[in-house]
Amino acid sequence: MSLDGVKNIVLERLQKLQHHPPKSNSLDNQQTFIKKPQVLSGKGGVGKSSVTLQLALALTLHGRSVGILDVDLTGPSIPRLVGKEDAKITQAPGGWVPVLVHPASVASSSTQPPTSQPVPAPQPQSQPQPQQGTTTSRGSLRCMSLGFLLRDRGDAVIWRGPKKTAMIRQFLTDVLWGETDYLLIDTPPGTSDEHIALAEQLLTLASTTRAGSTTNQDSTSTQQPQQQPKKKPLLAGAVLVTTPQAISTADVRKELNFCAKTCIPVIGVVENMSGYSCPCCGEVSNVFSSGGGRIMAEEMGVRFLGAVPIDVGFGEMVEGVRGSGEGVVNAGEGEDLLVERYQKCWSRPLFEAFASTVIEEAEGRR
Repeated sequence: MSLDGVKNIVLERLQKLQHHPPKSNSLDNQQTFIKKPQVLSGKGGVGKSSVTLQLALALTLHGRSVGILDVDLTGPSIPRLVGKEDAKITQAPGGWVPVLVHPASVASSSTQPPTSQPVPAPQPQSQPQPQQGTTTSRGSLRCMSLGFLLRDRGDAVIWRGPKKTAMIRQFLTDVLWGETDYLLIDTPPGTSDEHIALAEQLLTLASTTRAGSTTNQDSTSTQQPQQQPKKKPLLAGAVLVTTPQAISTADVRKELNFCAKTCIPVIGVVENMSGYSCPCCGEVSNVFSSGGGRIMAEEMGVRFLGAVPIDVGFGEMVEGVRGSGEGVVNAGEGEDLLVERYQKCWSRPLFEAFASTVIEEAEGRR
């Protein structure tokens, strides 16, 4: 059988999951209700991991508890970005416990401006800016990655498809995320074994959720008092990342086609590295080009979330992060949590706007 024939069989199997939901297993029943956006790109080196982290931090600033699942099995980046390279996964009776980056909290909202010149950001329509003296809730952030399971961070992961598939399935069913609102999934480039396994498992869980909700409603309609149905994961959609160049958008178009064939909704496209913003004056210079992501999104009929220039402050932040009990950044005059330092980056308003769109899309389908 040709490779095209094998791919068609896999895609047909994924599409059938939309109409024939499988039976739920006990591990799925233990999970809380989680919206699961994926961060995808057909191209490597476009900044998927940094976009994933910034989107996760922005969602926590919206008061949502967030998890990051790193399924880039051969090149995990999330442990380094959050300063948790030395963290170890603990085993609980029900599964693995993810690494805590920062806990949830309620604190006074900061009105301190970013430390560098901001780039004009799209204003969220449904998210007003906090007033001085008000308090805001900040959600927790947890991470899971194969990087936490390696004995040596320099070890190469040389796995074939079946082992990758088994690990991704275990990540999605055997990790105790607790009360998590959003699980952001950082993926490798391309449309390889990881993507097919991920799409199959996520669509399985999403189909199980729909079937389970209907069954629970029917079974509890005659019982008094009604029992609240157990919460399960829900596939929220995909955020695709590209850089402005045509060589990048050409591969991201393939990723969009993959999402269409596997029935994964697309939340929108982010054009990353769209110029360089001078930290002194804020002027944006187009290092490569600009507008390629917007043009591609318009031609493919998907939402364009926005363009993100290179943020020197964010780069310095992740380079300065170091391992500790609660993921702190060396801030010169003391230490701040990663999320606290991120609030001083000028790219934060951009990603808070993206987070508002993700919340609107995901919770609108609930």
